Amino acid sequence: MSIRSFTPLGAFLALALVLSACGGPTPPAAPSGGEGSTGEQLNGTIMVSGAFALYPMMTVWAAEFSKLHPEVEFDVQGGGAGKGMTDTLAGAVDIGMISRKIKPEEEAQGAYWVSVAKDAVFPIVSADNPYLARLTSMGITQETFNKIFIAGKIKTWGEVLSDPTVTDEIHVYTRSDSCGAADQWALFAGGKAQADVLGIGVNGEPAHVDTVGKDPLGIGFSNLNSAFDASTGKPVQGIVVPPLDINASGQVDPGEYYQTKTEAVKVIADGTYPSPPARFENLATKGKPAGLVLEFIKWIVTDGQQYLDAAGYVPLSPEQQAEALGKLN
Repeated sequence: MSIRSFTPLGAFLALALVLSACGGPTPPAAPSGGEGSTGEQLNGTIMVSGAFALYPMMTVWAAEFSKLHPEVEFDVQGGGAGKGMTDTLAGAVDIGMISRKIKPEEEAQGAYWVSVAKDAVFPIVSADNPYLARLTSMGITQETFNKIFIAGKIKTWGEVLSDPTVTDEIHVYTRSDSCGAADQWALFAGGKAQADVLGIGVNGEPAHVDTVGKDPLGIGFSNLNSAFDASTGKPVQGIVVPPLDINASGQVDPGEYYQTKTEAVKVIADGTYPSPPARFENLATKGKPAGLVLEFIKWIVTDGQQYLDAAGYVPLSPEQQAEALGKLN
């Protein structure tokens, strides 16, 4: 088995394998070598790039599939959903990891996709925020996020806390790279797309999380598996996921404060957490997949679902699995 990666790992190291550096793009492989569902042997290289949200899960899937088919190699890169789609449509990779809905104009260019898992985007603040105790007792409403990230009407932490004596400015951070997390956060906060989100742009999710964590007055957003540490199940060092005051009651009610990854996954799975920013993770190919790539994606939608829970993602329901398989067959 060989899995190659060029991605900055950051908070993903707990889920990723030890990856070796590697070669350039290769064209999509055709079946030949270990047995696939068609009874043919599988061998070749599958090139993947895209969303940081799905990157850690893809490394697990790649490793498990290679155990079944030792002659299959993977080259897995992150870079954001925008990079994944651009690479896919350009034919630079076989599969793009896309952590948002596929756009009509992308489908018009040949993007073919299926959903493979579900997760969500969460707000994050620094663990050193001087008002953290108050934030975690009252939560932050969707309207407040709109006024911080989209309308730009709330500029101080005092306005968040309804306390005019607090005048510290909020330092708002967003992503400078094209990504599904920012798209989802925009939709949740009342915008239409990533371009509507205000803030200081930071390139890449690991850097974004690190920047917010180091700024006591900072606020941003992060994918589930970047916000929570895979080994401890708690928010990664330096950040806190503040409560989301879903019902705008002015206090934190059950299901609104996610202090562990288990709690966060539960509210995504049961639908308590809003959608957006909960969303499906998708895999895209240029045109309907065939050969080795098709075998791999079909395995992800079926046998590969068993690895999602342990990695902190929500598996597809039987109905969603059937829908995905229907698109692939």
